[in-house]
Amino acid sequence: MKTTYDVRYASSPNDVKTYDTEKLRNEFLIDSLMKPDAIHFVYTHYDRYMAGSAVPTTTSLKLETVDALKSEFFLERRELGIINVGDQGTVTVDGTDYVLDHKEALYVGQGNKDVVFKSTSKDKPAKFYLNSAPAHKAFPTKKIGADDVEVIELGAPETANARTLRKYIVNSVVDVCQLQMGMTTLKPGSSWNTMPAHVHDRRMEVYFYFEIPEDQAVCHFMGQPQETRHIWMANNQAVISPPWSIHSGSGTSSYTFIWGMSGENLDYGDMDHCKINELR
Repeated sequence: MKTTYDVRYASSPNDVKTYDTEKLRNEFLIDSLMKPDAIHFVYTHYDRYMAGSAVPTTTSLKLETVDALKSEFFLERRELGIINVGDQGTVTVDGTDYVLDHKEALYVGQGNKDVVFKSTSKDKPAKFYLNSAPAHKAFPTKKIGADDVEVIELGAPETANARTLRKYIVNSVVDVCQLQMGMTTLKPGSSWNTMPAHVHDRRMEVYFYFEIPEDQAVCHFMGQPQETRHIWMANNQAVISPPWSIHSGSGTSSYTFIWGMSGENLDYGDMDHCKINELR
């Protein structure tokens, strides 16, 4: 079996106030991604969201169901979002091939039984970042290329948060049940993402940080606005953001991150902003 998983349970914000560094990292940091020749997920009880990766090198990898789903196949009651952060690869969905170049995406709808990942070159493998959420309806599988994304320019150099946000899997681009995914790239000289911070009690979120140099890091801020915590992040690591938590980061160098979320609605603008001078 090449598909493995870990489980993370939901935590009360009152409990999180008592966590030390190790406990905080154990509960929210995902540091088990991008392992060669393996598919690995973290199944979180926040909205039953799953974040994972598939890195086929010497062989192709088939997406298998896991015991936590109690399903005949992985997408029996789920939808799947895929963004390739490596070299070229192919995702085969029920016999149809979708070639994904670097930073291209694929939405796979509920009900598809066979999903297989393959790299074009074993020496330069594809690195598929995966997010999955429960689904109530089957929508068509769709590739999202560079020309298909919805692009938004945000922030300013003066506040060190100038960035480009690309919406890949959102309801304005593709028909979807509740999964949303996109990518944010910082402009040269900027370090802050998602600042000013916000919370959205109707949705949870996962951030995946990549393109971080080996000797650099991103400091991810989480917690309730009046009592924040931080987690230091390395390349190819992700972090779970509960609905009650802010989710913002600042890097010691350039970096890129993928955001993915699900919950009660698909309104991207449904968020409660936090004033910077009121964060604690």
